[in-house]
Amino acid sequence: MTSTNNGGAAAGGGFYFLGMIGSAVYFWNVADGFWEHVGALLQALVWPAFLIYDVFVALNA
Repeated sequence: MTSTNNGGAAAGGGFYFLGMIGSAVYFWNVADGFWEHVGALLQALVWPAFLIYDVFVALNA
């Protein structure tokens, strides 16, 4: 019987989930209208893409 050690792989998902909740709360608080709140929830799902893009822009400057 072989044993694989995949316990560390779950930590990344946990951090992403916490980041998603935190970004949803932030984006929700700065939104004004109904559609901005819908957009806030969508932004919360893809916030790492915006983060990495801004990091690359800063490194290129």
